[in-house]
Amino acid sequence: MKTAIVYYSMSGNTKYAADKIAEKIGADIIRIEPVKAYPDQGAKKFIWGGKSAVMGEPPALQSYEFSAEKYDRIILGTPVWASTFASPIRSFLKENPDIQGKKLAVFTCFSGGGADKVIEKMEKYIGIEEFEAELILVDPKENVKAENDEKIDVFCDMVKQNGK
Repeated sequence: MKTAIVYYSMSGNTKYAADKIAEKIGADIIRIEPVKAYPDQGAKKFIWGGKSAVMGEPPALQSYEFSAEKYDRIILGTPVWASTFASPIRSFLKENPDIQGKKLAVFTCFSGGGADKVIEKMEKYIGIEEFEAELILVDPKENVKAENDEKIDVFCDMVKQNGK
């Protein structure tokens, strides 16, 4: 089963998780980036990213190579922004409605909270009942713990089992 991990990462936590998952399940990685980068420090980081997420503003993305027809499963990775998924992921989903017929899984990385809401909002946005696997991590790059590695292992096992 061919799998793609599509993710956006501002501070590196989501990238860290995407790399770990890809290594364990042998997935292709597609990193998406907005044309205009969000501020990544200080109050502007939270103001602009949070406003963009809450208002549902999908930014223009830099070009990326992705074709849903090449994959059986898509794993989406997003940081939590204002209790919702990051705006670049919203752009990706808007540009790729054909992923709805694929097996879908999701992982989120956060510092504050609201990760459960992110998953619910993403399911609703895509138009699915539930993801085949879900993973919630607290700052996995900055807070390296055996607990996070275990959660990643369980997530990867769920993904592999659902692929049979």
